[in-house]
Amino acid sequence: MPRRTLLFGLAATLYGASLGAAILTAQAATGGTASGGTVWDGAYTDAQATRAVTTFSASCAECHTLGGTGDGQLVGTPFWESYSQKTVGDLLTFVRTNMPSGAEGSLTPSTYADLVALILKSNGLPAGATELGPASTGHLKIIPKDGSTALPANSLARVVGCLSKSGSDWVLTNTTVPERIDAAGVGKDDATRPLGDGKITLKFVLSRLDAFVGQRMSASGILIGTGGADGLNVSSVSRVAPACP
Repeated sequence: MPRRTLLFGLAATLYGASLGAAILTAQAATGGTASGGTVWDGAYTDAQATRAVTTFSASCAECHTLGGTGDGQLVGTPFWESYSQKTVGDLLTFVRTNMPSGAEGSLTPSTYADLVALILKSNGLPAGATELGPASTGHLKIIPKDGSTALPANSLARVVGCLSKSGSDWVLTNTTVPERIDAAGVGKDDATRPLGDGKITLKFVLSRLDAFVGQRMSASGILIGTGGADGLNVSSVSRVAPACP
């Protein structure tokens, strides 16, 4: 899979982009994941992971590694930062549509499924009795073993809440739980979805937001700390309703 970072590239690129000015915009949202079971139920078979070893060596190992040291890691932190709270199907779709670089989609569907099985096995996820595939195990959610639902640091996420100011910081209160997204922008239900009891500090906001204090805002960006404990590195922020909550 030459010259394209499989898991870490998107987050790194968006982190850099989010240092620019926040954009007041209203973009259509995409994303969402299926539910019902997790990767700890067994998302692939050992036979699949074994079949993929030769293909990985021939097509992927030039730029990617499955443990140890080196760039292009597909295990550990890069994997969890990119795919925690997504699904096996999301990972399979990304691999199938983006790899190998320059020859995207050139492998057979079963070969792509085998490669994803190898990635899951290399991350310590257990094998099961059913072969990995979009219809069979694609719905399984990728979550840590402890069952934590908090998104990891450096995830691209969206939150909705009420805008206020605390000292020099802009803050969203009554926030929804941060949701992982594929692109910054407003979600289709952000104007009406139930708010929560969370709070998150908006970091690197260069646009003037004074006129929106007390209003419902949708903010997207990179989470700083697990679940955004240390804030949201903002890439876009938009008013979605005049009243809040």
